[in-house]
Amino acid sequence: MADDRLSDPIHLEPVALAQALIRRPSVTPVDAGAMAVLEQALSALGFRCRRMRFGGIENLYARYGAAAPNLCFAGHTDVVPVGDADAWTSGPFGGEVRAGMLYGRGAVDMKSAVAAFAAAAARAIAAGEVKGSLSFLITGDEEGVATEGTVKVVEALIAEGEGVDHCIVGEPTSAARLGDMIKVGRRGSLNAWIAVEGVQGHVAYPQRAANPIPVLVGLLARLDAHRLDDGYPEFQPSNLEVVDLAVGNPATNVIPGRAEARLNIRFNPHHSGASLTAWLEQECARAGADFPDGRVALRVAVSGEAFYTEPGAFVGVVADAVKAATGETPELSTSGGTSDARFIRALCPVVEFGLVGTTMHKVDEHAPVAEIETLARAYGEIIRRYFQTFG
Repeated sequence: MADDRLSDPIHLEPVALAQALIRRPSVTPVDAGAMAVLEQALSALGFRCRRMRFGGIENLYARYGAAAPNLCFAGHTDVVPVGDADAWTSGPFGGEVRAGMLYGRGAVDMKSAVAAFAAAAARAIAAGEVKGSLSFLITGDEEGVATEGTVKVVEALIAEGEGVDHCIVGEPTSAARLGDMIKVGRRGSLNAWIAVEGVQGHVAYPQRAANPIPVLVGLLARLDAHRLDDGYPEFQPSNLEVVDLAVGNPATNVIPGRAEARLNIRFNPHHSGASLTAWLEQECARAGADFPDGRVALRVAVSGEAFYTEPGAFVGVVADAVKAATGETPELSTSGGTSDARFIRALCPVVEFGLVGTTMHKVDEHAPVAEIETLARAYGEIIRRYFQTFG
């Protein structure tokens, strides 16, 4: 059923739209009608909306205008699970406003930001400030494995020759106060699985077995001791973390036949996924050469390369607009984990800016109503200054 509050392009309010989105329980990979809520609001503004479905995941690309430049807002309507629903003081999908706070899963990460940019777009269109195009790239697969969402949409847009000049990602980047931080880059991320196959046997007869555990432990020790780098301009040092170690041997008198480990590397532009994979392959080959009675196997998945949006006109527009709207001078940061910006950077320069992330993914996730409204004003200031600069 259509929501009349979302069909009035003049009076589109960010909190009302955020509430409507929160009330759709879109836990990855379920959409639960969240895309339809946003599509209704954007269609009323004159956006041409296009659903892009990959592998059962709903995605939306919507564009207002046809001329360049095209300023894109990217985000997601999917959310993480609620956890213990009984621990919430408000229903996790109720979208309740209480004591000046909007409660619900996605209030911070990141349905409120999606709503705020839509409201900002409505005001900019009404004021005649869009001297080019505005677009939305929204996925339902950011909180999951992220294989059927933004990455696929970006690939399709590039193949079609769709012109996108710059992008704002609405992730909750602010640290302590709205506007104190924007993200201008991210480290890359690599996951690796290492399995050492040995020969199972009785502990009293080690000559008849080949224990994989010392081989794996020694390999992990070498990897962990290796200093990847001392940092990169505007980036912290790369780090490797062993995140799982498993043997699964219930017996006390059996040498196991297999040992496994999993690790993650967060890396700056000193490295690429390919260069780190080559290093891991070399180290695993070395360990295998010293273990003639067994085998060392490696599997690697690179979930994103490091990227950096250099300071310039675009970063300046965003930073100046954020300061004008919030009173904060934003730190230009590359800290934190990964986001879908890692895919969008193949399409165009990208910067991330959104709410304070204190309660994201927590029980009773909430955002101050006043900050959501300020975020909408900040996005509106970005739009206005963007087209003054590039339009």
